[in-house]
Amino acid sequence: SALHASLVTTVGEVHQVARRLERLVEFHDWQHNFMFRPVAALLLWELHCAFAVESWRARYGAAVPKWLRHVGEFEALAALGTYAYEHPADVYPELVDVDGPPVYEAEALAHPLIPTAVTVANDVTLGADPQVLIVSGSNMSGKTTLLRSVGVSTVMALMGAPVRARRLRLSPVALGATLRIEESLQAGRSRFYSEVLRLGQIVTLAQAGPLLFLLDELFHGTNSHDRTEGARGLLRSLVSLGAVGLVTTHDLALAEIANRMAPAARNVHFDDSLVAGKMRFDYRLKPGPVTRSNALAIMRAVGLEVTATEDGSD
Repeated sequence: SALHASLVTTVGEVHQVARRLERLVEFHDWQHNFMFRPVAALLLWELHCAFAVESWRARYGAAVPKWLRHVGEFEALAALGTYAYEHPADVYPELVDVDGPPVYEAEALAHPLIPTAVTVANDVTLGADPQVLIVSGSNMSGKTTLLRSVGVSTVMALMGAPVRARRLRLSPVALGATLRIEESLQAGRSRFYSEVLRLGQIVTLAQAGPLLFLLDELFHGTNSHDRTEGARGLLRSLVSLGAVGLVTTHDLALAEIANRMAPAARNVHFDDSLVAGKMRFDYRLKPGPVTRSNALAIMRAVGLEVTATEDGSD
């Protein structure tokens, strides 16, 4: 193969050439043996070793960066092959070229790090209708895990690896996400400002070509009014640029954006139930916005003294 051919030199394969350098290093270390040390001093052993290493560098040094890239590529391909062998139930995705917004259609999508015995798979469809899914839901219900599942499956698909799904059809895209936003005391950046900077980078990616965005708890570091207006403007901008993606939120005001942007945007949600005083999650993606919250129930479960509002809601 071309990859193997790139790891062959005029004097043998790369590992043989690397073995020569390894031997030179071993020869150099001989001078540290107390019995050989006097002989090394008489023969100027260290100087000869230095000349030998320099000769190796002059002959092969320029090719080392290329070798490292190709060895890294070979190792990555071996890792993908091993993963495919160890997970025969995972399927290879179908990559398609489309006119218009990118396509992402997954059936029974799951996260590869969650054991199959306990995973709950969901269907996710993005394209011309809808371009955006606004995922609402209570705490710990599975919203962020869904984003991670979409992101991981996209990366693995574009690498040529199988994915944890019954079927996956997608078009080539760049991936933009706000799943891990951190503040920086050293740089003087709050979490909110760090998120805004990341979102600016995502918009730039959308302007450059097809984009799949994954936005977790959009603008949750600011007040409700600014969050709603900012989210509405950002999503309209991304949709106009032809991007597709998912947005998670606890804020029902953001869920209302989907109604105004329909059919380009659609609401979906995760739900929970209270059984014998304990929260139960089915991790099933359902149509429409979530209608209630479990935050106060979780607070009470850990012993915090909280009360419901006058209308009895949480």
